Parts: sequence; structure tokens; C-alpha cells
Amino acid sequence: MPTSADQPVIFLDVDGPLIPFGASGYPTFGSGFDNPLLERVDPSWGRQLSDLPGELVWATTWEEEANEVLGPLLGLAPLPVVVWPDGDVAWVPPGGHWKTEALLSWSKGRALVWIDDEISDADRSWIEENRTEPSYLLRVDHRVGLTRTDLTALEAWLLRVSC
Repeated sequence: MPTSADQPVIFLDVDGPLIPFGASGYPTFGSGFDNPLLERVDPSWGRQLSDLPGELVWATTWEEEANEVLGPLLGLAPLPVVVWPDGDVAWVPPGGHWKTEALLSWSKGRALVWIDDEISDADRSWIEENRTEPSYLLRVDHRVGLTRTDLTALEAWLLRVSC
């Protein structure tokens, strides 16, 4: 049986992928939340994400709050959380995202999936040129959020890498 250290790590951002923003007419899945944006979180994503062959990790500025607020909403057990460095980030690929260094460090030696709405071409290029482990960067349209098409493509990639 594979251990989590053998599985791909799946970094999951919240704002954009799970909470779409920047457009109108979002479907809502509940009401009465302290944060009205939580109405946009589709609870069915929890089951679908937890069924993926990999280790889910929160990679969001929500940090531990993702486990406290979103985990129960999605029906997810507490997930590991990337804790971002305080102050200036030590290194960012030119034109890249400030999360890149921490995610690469966390996933060293493992296949990496990064689901975020702010992934740039610079991140893709740098990771492709400087990382030997398989990597799948899924840039989600923040106006729409994660889609079934995204999940289908991601699952197919994970199954290929996990074999």
C-alpha cells in the first residue's frame, strides 16, 4: 500500500478554485454563513477531491482556517496546510507566483499537482525546466472556479502518474 510520501501531493487553493469570484450569477449551495462567499462552495467537491489518488494539501492564504471552515463544509478530514513564510518570500521565479518556492520545497521528490487561479506561464516554464518529478499545474478561471472538466483531466493525469 503506498504511503502519502509515495503519492502525488495535490496543492489546493481556495479563493478562485473553490470560491469563484469576479462575475455575477454564481450558484449558491447554502446560506447564513459568516462569510457570504462560502455560499459559493459546492459541497460535492469534497468527495470528488478526496477520491483523487494523491495527498490533498491546503495551499491557500486561509492556512489552518481552511480546515476549520472549508473542511467541514466539504466533508473533508483535516488536511496538511502549507504555512507561508512571514514577510518577504525568499525566492520567486521571474514573473512567477510567490507560492512557488514553498510548494516546490514541500513536494520535493514527489509528483506535484497545483490547483490555483494565479499560476503563470513563468511558473510553468520554471517548473518544467527545473524539476524532475512529474508536475501538473491547473490554472482555474477565478470567475468560474473548479469545473468537472478540470477534475476529469486532473484525475486522468494522476492515474497515469500513479501507475
